[in-house]
Amino acid sequence: MDTLLLVFTLLLSSVLCYLFFFSKKRSGALRLPPGPKGWPILGNLLQLGPKPHHTLHALSKAHGPLFRLRFGFVDVVVASSAAVATEFLKVHDANFSNRPPNSGAEHTTYNYQLRPLASITSQHSTVRTSTSDELVLPPEMTYTTFHHHHTTTLWLLIPGSYPKPWRKHPLAETPPPTPSPAIPAVSARRRCCLVTRLILQDLFTAGTDTSTSTIEWAVAELIRHPKILKQAQVELDSIIGPARLVSESDLPNLPTLQAIIKESLRLHPSAPLSLPRMAAEGCEINGYCIPKQATLLVNIWAIGRDPAIWPDPLEFSPARFLPGGANESVDVKGSDFELIPFGAGRRICAGLSLGLRMVQLMTATLVHAFDWTLPDGQPSEKLDMEEAYGLTLQRAVPLVVRPVPRLLQKAYESIEK
Repeated sequence: MDTLLLVFTLLLSSVLCYLFFFSKKRSGALRLPPGPKGWPILGNLLQLGPKPHHTLHALSKAHGPLFRLRFGFVDVVVASSAAVATEFLKVHDANFSNRPPNSGAEHTTYNYQLRPLASITSQHSTVRTSTSDELVLPPEMTYTTFHHHHTTTLWLLIPGSYPKPWRKHPLAETPPPTPSPAIPAVSARRRCCLVTRLILQDLFTAGTDTSTSTIEWAVAELIRHPKILKQAQVELDSIIGPARLVSESDLPNLPTLQAIIKESLRLHPSAPLSLPRMAAEGCEINGYCIPKQATLLVNIWAIGRDPAIWPDPLEFSPARFLPGGANESVDVKGSDFELIPFGAGRRICAGLSLGLRMVQLMTATLVHAFDWTLPDGQPSEKLDMEEAYGLTLQRAVPLVVRPVPRLLQKAYESIEK
């Protein structure tokens, strides 16, 4: 019995010593970021809950803007402030440009060929470079995309309106080739076709579900704030008038509408935790050791509600982005880390330009062309704004509203031409 106890004690001591020295070797003279204790094997997975961005925001209040979790055997670091996000996505951007391995992405995106999920390797760099050099999409493709998305929504809203057949773009008439996981190994023609297919999949994957959720949140916020809705309609009426619909060329002349979109993206980012990144090498951030291959999550949702940056952070106030507002110089294109709904750095959202213009155009059209009422006389201030976490940040209860046309009839007739 004594021998068995001695052997057990020696084994336990050896394991503890190994773990102690391994931890010291990995972190060097620096400490790992603080964080909550987790369960054996599972780590902190069971603590995330149904809304991880809320949970991580609460943890940042207890452990600071940079803290560490453990998902199984994977180290995870969370950035919850603009200053910490700047360190990761700007100062150490190159080190955090890779994505963690993901079997789903491997098998559904031609072995990580889709840009948002791909790792930075020489092969992917070659693909992106060749994309820039060899592939030029026709300008009318972008216009056609906006036009179809724009008019289809109106067809769904106006009783008795039906779409005419869509014109097929020449690129769409050619059946795509069988994809190959190794792009450089195929012929030049097939390689160009596959790169084209990847680009289109990249853009529309990044800009469809995210765009519709952002538009839904923006319209819901405007219904809850009728004074802001009226202000936006006055601006649209003064620029566009009642005889036509909004066009893409009108967007630069609509500062109130642009401020509404920014404010909606601040409160309801479509990807509240961004896409995860992975550390290629260990590094130091804010005096803490970030281990090699640690996964990085940026809590965009928490940064957009930081009271140190945003006065009255929970209020829907587009005026903060207008001239004279507290945040008038802040933009959403990745250079201002207070507001990064599309991410920042080398892995910024590939569909930023397309998605932002589509959201602005669709929201402007819906606000300009219709008044909005809730069914059954429901007061606007009682509108349910609960979130549902998923691939994108959706509304827990889908928005159900009644559109009332407010323009001249000929404005709506123009979409059928």
